Amino acid sequence: MDDDPTVAEVVSGYLDRAGYVVDRAGDGPAALAGAAAHRPDLVVLDLMLPGMDGLEVCRRLREKGPVPVIMLTARGDEDDRILGLEVGADDYVTKPFSPRELVLRVESVLRRARPGTGTRRLSAAGLTADPAARRATKDGAELALTLREFDLLAFFLARPGHAYSREDLMREVWGWDFGDLSTVTVHVRRLRGKIEDDPARPRLIQTVWGVGYRFDPTGSPTPPVPATPGEPPPPTPGGDHPPTPTRRS
Repeated sequence: MDDDPTVAEVVSGYLDRAGYVVDRAGDGPAALAGAAAHRPDLVVLDLMLPGMDGLEVCRRLREKGPVPVIMLTARGDEDDRILGLEVGADDYVTKPFSPRELVLRVESVLRRARPGTGTRRLSAAGLTADPAARRATKDGAELALTLREFDLLAFFLARPGHAYSREDLMREVWGWDFGDLSTVTVHVRRLRGKIEDDPARPRLIQTVWGVGYRFDPTGSPTPPVPATPGEPPPPTPGGDHPPTPTRRS
């Protein structure tokens, strides 16, 4: 979905040659109408669309059910990238981009979206993730998770008690060796909002100062945390700050 005919034609051509059937839409309402008529396996969505912007299109697509979304954003617009992730995009590619890179991102997202085979069901702290069915529950109630949120939850459930940096999570969960680490931060925050009783005081996905995150199935309480791992914790009740950790390079 891109209102620039040249971009749409190039992207469609590369995806077509990679073996994908591509439907094109030039604006937001047309994109939603096409998705309603034929549920896509994946959506490549430009942030700037006429009639309805990509954020609103993504939000409405997610309301209808799970569908992987890759967002196209302008280079340097970090706020736009974060907003895209906040409304449920699974990945983003910044403009200008290599069409080959986009095809690789599409293949990666679709590979992760396919049901697994022979993968064990994971459970802890009232949470369950079934990789074969791509289904997660909390206390028996189904969770509405995006593709990346599900992968992140399954990763944590399989490795309780271990601390991982954002770089580790980007490599192991996203399959990227480099990228914007705010992607991890946003997905952790969104996942906390869906599995924690009080996301402001997370007990399950805990921040490990100077490292990253750890899943604690015992649910030991932690103080309110800033969004970015490595920032100093808030003052203690006595007013003193703990020593500031050193950020990993």
